[in-house]
Amino acid sequence: MSTQLPPLSLYIHLPWCVRKCPYCDFNSHQADRFEANGKLPEDAYLAQLLADLDADLPYVAGREIQTAFIGGGTPSLMSENFYYRLMDALREKLTWADNAEITMEANPGTFEQEKFRHFRQAGINRLSIGIQSFQPNLLKTLGRIHNREEAIHAVDKSRAAGFDNINLDLMHGLPDQSLEMALEDLSLAIELNPEHLSWYQLTIEPNTEFYRRPPTLPEDNTLWGIQDAGQELLTKHGYAQYEVSANSKENRRAAHNLNYWRFGDYIGIGAGAHGKITLVNGQIFRTRKTRHPNHYLNNLPEALVIKEAIEQEDLPLEFMMNRLRLFETFDLKDYERFTYQSVPSSLVKACEIALKQGLLDTDEWKNQRVKTTEKGKLFLNELLELFLP
Repeated sequence: MSTQLPPLSLYIHLPWCVRKCPYCDFNSHQADRFEANGKLPEDAYLAQLLADLDADLPYVAGREIQTAFIGGGTPSLMSENFYYRLMDALREKLTWADNAEITMEANPGTFEQEKFRHFRQAGINRLSIGIQSFQPNLLKTLGRIHNREEAIHAVDKSRAAGFDNINLDLMHGLPDQSLEMALEDLSLAIELNPEHLSWYQLTIEPNTEFYRRPPTLPEDNTLWGIQDAGQELLTKHGYAQYEVSANSKENRRAAHNLNYWRFGDYIGIGAGAHGKITLVNGQIFRTRKTRHPNHYLNNLPEALVIKEAIEQEDLPLEFMMNRLRLFETFDLKDYERFTYQSVPSSLVKACEIALKQGLLDTDEWKNQRVKTTEKGKLFLNELLELFLP
């Protein structure tokens, strides 16, 4: 059994957007409802973020921060001064790994683009730009406030600001989208030459406008066609699929997301932020911070967090549910490294059933390694069901 704690990352949540998109189920809130004199409560939120972090510092347990991700909401709405102060404080309070990946989500709007240079100077070294589509009618349907030209210009602007590691977020399976429309979007994204492409299918989630008023989505045959043709196009242009919805150039996989999927630890600060922590006694628990910005801003740190222990019998499913999203081979002993527990017989038995069903690779299993077959990738939900307690 491993005696070394898993790698540690940091997630920071900024909960405000200009406007709530109809498909979005993230913890985001329309900014103008929280503004005073046209400004968000940046000073108060920064102070609470740092108090939140201070309360979680015991969970660091001497580890370096390997990666950080600033998500939302729309983090790029905050001022450049906010990020200079935030990053200075994070460097003061935490020990960072050399060349730690620090990502910020950004909108392509012109207002945000003007701040890209400051974000880079503050120490953020990876930008994730939420494009979703380049087509005017689809952008309108999705509630996006940028246009095609702004999306293209955002990539140019981020390069000029010094970013050499960029992800583009792009969706497919959009309302009334044809195969040709989806491939046109993907082709333009590839032309912009980002290091990483998150290309994923629109899903209708509860508590969204699309859930209350469902749009007309493409039929299943069209969705399969988009997926197949799109992955072929990505592969052709040097973007390898390494996770269900993630594609990257060589050596440009998202380190932060890899830590999630490998069952690493992460501290989550900010309204609605989630975390996963392993203690030196082997206990693993998840945290989530209170969601509403006003409640987050007006309570002491100890009142912000809900902790839920992961029971030992649930660990095989929790671990495999993450690891099997990644299309990589891993050693069975990784279970011990990332859970602080010995490999249970129930996990081995589930793998043996999956082998007989052709969902896992038999040659890799001979060396106590786990690899999903092509069939396993297609039937991932069925594969995961084998690990239910």
